[in-house]
Amino acid sequence: MRTATHRRAVITGIGIVAPGAIGAKPFWDLLVSGRTATRTITSFDAAPYRSRMAAECDFDPVAEGLTPRQIRRMDRAAQFAVVAAREGIEDSGIDRGALDGARIGVVLGSAVGCTTSLENEYAVVSDSGARWLVDHSYAVPHLFDYFVPGSIAAEVAHDRIGAEGPVSLVSTGCTSGLDAVGRAADLIEEGEADVMVAGATEAPISPITVACFDAIKATSPDNDRPSEASRPFDRTRRGFVLGEGAAVFVLEEREHALRRGAEVYAEIAGFASRSNAFHMTGLRPDGVEMAEAIRVALAEARTDPSAIDYVNAHGSGTRQNDRHETAAFKRSLGAHAHRTPISSIKSMIGHSLGAIGSLEIAACALAIRHDAIPPTANLREPDPECDLDYVPLEARSLPVENVLTVGSGFGGFQSAMVLSGPGARGGSAA
Repeated sequence: MRTATHRRAVITGIGIVAPGAIGAKPFWDLLVSGRTATRTITSFDAAPYRSRMAAECDFDPVAEGLTPRQIRRMDRAAQFAVVAAREGIEDSGIDRGALDGARIGVVLGSAVGCTTSLENEYAVVSDSGARWLVDHSYAVPHLFDYFVPGSIAAEVAHDRIGAEGPVSLVSTGCTSGLDAVGRAADLIEEGEADVMVAGATEAPISPITVACFDAIKATSPDNDRPSEASRPFDRTRRGFVLGEGAAVFVLEEREHALRRGAEVYAEIAGFASRSNAFHMTGLRPDGVEMAEAIRVALAEARTDPSAIDYVNAHGSGTRQNDRHETAAFKRSLGAHAHRTPISSIKSMIGHSLGAIGSLEIAACALAIRHDAIPPTANLREPDPECDLDYVPLEARSLPVENVLTVGSGFGGFQSAMVLSGPGARGGSAA
C-alpha cells in the first residue's frame, strides 16, 4: 500500500505509434475528433477470411529514423517499440548522460511478440522442405530473436537509454500493456530503479492472427463498413477490430523528476490485477473479478470511487465483454458509475491486443493534461444492458484529475489502474 512518504512513480514522457497517428499530439487529435482508423486490411490479401478489417499503422521505419540494419533485424513490433521509446525519451527531456544506467530499467508488454516475422520465416523454411534440414541458411540469422519476445525489451534497452537495471517483457494477453506499466511503477516504488521505460507494442496483423480470431468469431465480420465496425456498447456490435501499435512512457520516481524540473503528465496512483480462474475466453456476467481489481487499485491510490472523473473502458465491442464491464463498474463504483463518463478508444484505433492497455494509459494521461474526454465512436444505438454514460460520438471538455483505466484479457486476466494529475495527491507539481 502506498503511503504519503512512499516513492511514487510519475509519467514524464509519452511516445506513440498508433493507427492514424504517429506521435502523442496526432494521437490525441485523432481521439478527440472521434475519427476512426479501422480499414480493410492492406498488409496481405485478407479475402479468404471472415474478418477482413484492421486498424493499421501508417509506419515508415526509414522515415522514423531506423537504420537499414535495424529494419532487417527487428520485427515490426520491435520497430514500433523503439520508435515510441525514442519519442517518449525525447518528450521527457531526460539527460541520459546524467543518469546511472544501473538505475534505469525497461518493462514492455506484448501478447503475441514477433508473430509476423515468425510466420514469415515459417513459410520460408516450410517451402524449403527437406532441403532446409541440411542447409539452415534459408532462415534469417535473427530467427532466435523472433522466438524470444523479451528481445523486444532488449532492443529498447540497448537503443538510446542504455538501461542496465531490470529489463523484462510481460505477456498477459490483452492486459499486457497495463501490467507492464504497473510492474514498472512497482519497481520504482520498491527502489529498484529511478527511471523506467515502460509500455507495450504489438504488430499482430498477419494471416495466422486473423485466422485465430476468426476461429472463435471474436472479430467483427462487418467488412462492408470497416470504419464503423468497431462499436463498443452499441446494441448492434458484432466483435472487435484488430489493431496494432505501441505506447512507451518514461516513468520516474517523483522526486527525481521534480529535482530536474520535469513536466509531469500524471502519477501511477494505484494498480491491481486479478484472474477469473473461470474460462480461457469466457467472462462471468457479474464482473466480480474486474470489480475486485478496480477496488484494490482505488484502495492503493487512496481514492474514493466518487473522485474518479473518467473511466477508460476496455470496451472491446464483443457482446459479453461490454456487459461484463458494465456490471463491474456498477459493482465497484456504486452509484457513481451512473455519473461518470466512460469511453472506449478501441472504437477508433481497434484492439491491438497487448499494446492497447498502454495506448489507453496514454489516452488517460492526455485526458488529464487537456481536461477532455475522448468519445466512443460509432455508438449510435446503445445496448439497454450497457446503461452507463459511454460518451457517444463526441468528446467532452471537463475537468479531469483522477482516471480509472481497465483491461480484460483472454485467459481470465483483469487489470485496473488509477492515474492522477500531477498535483492531485499532494505536493508541488512541476
